[in-house]
Amino acid sequence: MNDPGLDAPIQDGANTIEKEHEEEDEELEEALAYLNPSRWWFASTAFPLLAGTFGPMASAFNICALEQDWRVSIPPGGTEEHGINIQDPKWFLAVNGVSLVLAVAANVALLLNMARRLSFSIAQPITIAGFYIASILLIALVAAAAYDPSLRLPPSADRALSQAFYYGIMAAVIYFVIATLMVITVWGAIRKEYHTRFELTTSQRTLMLQTISFMIYLLGGAAVYARIEAWTFLDAVYWADVTLLTVGIGDYVPVTHLGRGLLFPYAIGGIVILGLVIGSIRSLVLERGKAKIGARMIEKKREQVLKHMAKKGDKDKLIPLSKGTTEDFDSERERREAEFNIMREIQDKAMRNRKWTSLAISATAWLFLWFMGAMVFYKSERNQMWSYFESLYFAYTSLLTIGYGDFDLMSNSGKPFFVFWSLLAIPTLTILISNMGDTVVKLIQDLTLYAGEITVLPHEDKSTRDRITRLGSKVTKGKLFSVGLPGVSTEGGGEEREDPEKGTSGGGASKATDRAASQFQKDELNEADAARDRGDKLGEDVHHYHYLLVREIRNVMNHLNENPSRRYTFEEWAWFLKLIGEDEDSAEAHCEAPVKIDKDGVKDELQEKGSNDKGDNIKQWSWLGNRSPLMGEKQEAQWVLEKLSLTLETKLKRQREEQNRKQGERREDSKERGDDSKGRRRSDQRQLFRGSSKGLDEGQVDDALDQAPKKEVK
Repeated sequence: MNDPGLDAPIQDGANTIEKEHEEEDEELEEALAYLNPSRWWFASTAFPLLAGTFGPMASAFNICALEQDWRVSIPPGGTEEHGINIQDPKWFLAVNGVSLVLAVAANVALLLNMARRLSFSIAQPITIAGFYIASILLIALVAAAAYDPSLRLPPSADRALSQAFYYGIMAAVIYFVIATLMVITVWGAIRKEYHTRFELTTSQRTLMLQTISFMIYLLGGAAVYARIEAWTFLDAVYWADVTLLTVGIGDYVPVTHLGRGLLFPYAIGGIVILGLVIGSIRSLVLERGKAKIGARMIEKKREQVLKHMAKKGDKDKLIPLSKGTTEDFDSERERREAEFNIMREIQDKAMRNRKWTSLAISATAWLFLWFMGAMVFYKSERNQMWSYFESLYFAYTSLLTIGYGDFDLMSNSGKPFFVFWSLLAIPTLTILISNMGDTVVKLIQDLTLYAGEITVLPHEDKSTRDRITRLGSKVTKGKLFSVGLPGVSTEGGGEEREDPEKGTSGGGASKATDRAASQFQKDELNEADAARDRGDKLGEDVHHYHYLLVREIRNVMNHLNENPSRRYTFEEWAWFLKLIGEDEDSAEAHCEAPVKIDKDGVKDELQEKGSNDKGDNIKQWSWLGNRSPLMGEKQEAQWVLEKLSLTLETKLKRQREEQNRKQGERREDSKERGDDSKGRRRSDQRQLFRGSSKGLDEGQVDDALDQAPKKEVK
């Protein structure tokens, strides 16, 4: 039979152990995710999103390929755009239609998989097979139209291939590429490099829906204007693309009152949808991609710095004082601060490299689109006798959405390519401008501010010498001129850091949460005062500790939404770590950072244990190791908030368990005292019965007591 008094403690202990294991597994998973090569992030996240973006676009091009015959006859004195359709065979249309149906099924399967309505194991075979088969069918049609003698155009100059033929080529190529990307995604999942469940943000998950909406909007508007303005459908698609992307070449314009009137809502609606698509693409490239690439650059830079220190013989500086001897530092705290500053320098250099690398990649992509597009237009518009320079000029004005209209496209190959090219070029330009804002624009802005502060702009510096000293400290990162705390980064606008003991200020927490935390903070302070009044020193310390935790949680919550994200100084980090039970002065909790961190090294580092002054087991870590809060993908404020909240939750749970234990002990004592009192009353009653009924034996006395009225015997 189980002891009821042991059930609660055993269950609490089991829950505590299970929670510790869950926290360790979560920490290990985060560490391994941080170490995963960038190529697996592309395979698990970027490739499915690219498929979700270009899949609907390829299906739209497939519809364009199905809408018109693939060959035209050019009338005398006319051009390709005025060609008369030559009817395609029925089997040709049937194969084209089958490819469209298969591609739509593949898109639907991918969409349901992203929405978590269809499992990965079912959706991906449908997606890959559908795109591959659709691509093969279209490639067969393209080959038949270009090389089959029964369909091939005669060598006379009065025949040409229509816009639909070129839309079919683009659709076939896109189908094949995205099917190959999804094969790589499935291969990575089979290798267990990541989960089969797509871990996407809301904006990324809706990217495919937004792309589908935009393509439906573009094709629907083209169908309406083709009817209103008496254009062919594919010419109307070209006009809709030029209009919604705000290029405005001017070769096709609405001339009817109805067409001009519908332009007002149609244009603004398309621009809004396009903005949503570009915003989601920007989220993919600039947010998730930036974080992953930045994390990998920090890890590579960290390895380089540690190898360089080992080569120079400075690796002893990274060994805790309890495990090694060095004359460079007087205390463990001083050594840890130097380690912290090295990590900050690594972060700064890696982030600068990441920004300029991103700028170089986006600029290269934009330049490639510019020069490649100009080359295609130069070849396609040979009937207009364009030079390559004129093609460059047209492509440049179109990329920047200037659209003078002095050059326009007339060939059947140029218009379809322009639609595809412009849909690629506009988001690429947006990303390029964003990357320039982090680098070139910021550099020009800083130089302007520096020049203004030296000359006319007001500042708190009292003299020109103070201004030059402060600016020199900023430019040289404190190497030539020392301003403020040495070794503390001033990046982020040079904001003043508040005293950790006094807390910090900011904005970002919800009012309801802040009010609740404020009330809890006041309650803990009142409890501390009450404990002090009754002489309970331990209770006063516990409640004051809770008060400090809640106060700092409130402060850190206000740092979450800061832009750029908050970067804490070493003194602030030491204060936060002190609150969660770690001490920067204690060498027992620290370890030497490994030069190279792999999966096995992460597991070993997470299992390294030390002990503090109280004998508690603690995990050892280094500011330059994988367990460093500066190494993960989380913002510093987010990491601190999670640790402070977890510490407060643990302390309150222990306090509640201690209170329950004391209440249980009091109840047990009260029960024991009640049993003793009841025994004494029964003894007194037994003596009374014995006095009045001497002939009764012991058992009869007990029966009489049970049947007697329950009255207190005085």
